[in-house]
Amino acid sequence: MPESAEEVYQRIVATAGDGGRLPMPPSGDWDIFPWEVVDGALAPKLVQAPGEEPGRYGEDPAKPCPECTDADPERIVWEDEHWVLTHPGQPTGLPLVLLLHTREHEDFGQLDDELASQFGRISNRLVRIIEHLPNIGRVHVSRWGDGGAHFHVWFFARTKGLMPVLGSPAAEWNDIIPPGAEDVWRADLHTVAAKLSNWGGDARA
Repeated sequence: MPESAEEVYQRIVATAGDGGRLPMPPSGDWDIFPWEVVDGALAPKLVQAPGEEPGRYGEDPAKPCPECTDADPERIVWEDEHWVLTHPGQPTGLPLVLLLHTREHEDFGQLDDELASQFGRISNRLVRIIEHLPNIGRVHVSRWGDGGAHFHVWFFARTKGLMPVLGSPAAEWNDIIPPGAEDVWRADLHTVAAKLSNWGGDARA
């Protein structure tokens, strides 16, 4: 069962220590991180002049698709003939973070009508399953396509009542909040996999 907001908060306090603040996540060092401190205040970075976009993993010959060439079977939560649901490999700051991939190498906008229909059904079931777990407030479904050309959609489950972990910043909070206990995380993965397999496919977690 996912932890309550009070349990997560106590873990945050224990990790932050006397200073009260958690450390910056790795995304703070990314070139695409949009904020910087100017004259003691947070401000947007200067927008750079237009340039050539880099090739993504799976479309640039120098960047083979990791989902096609180096996928880790230990990360599979559930799978069927066309779809694979994975986890990041370890507990996360949010209760659950999952990725739904196509088995074949194709991108959003390339799915035929049948696969697109399957995606809608699986996503709807997955959100319903996760939101019925105790202490889950919402599940945010997100797709960012700039890193890899292989279809993948993120599912971020946030803790109910843990403020201000709401809306789109929840994905950033996931990298800031210290991870929870592995046994709790694995039990929740198992629950999700088992319930999703009621409609077909195989539970792997």
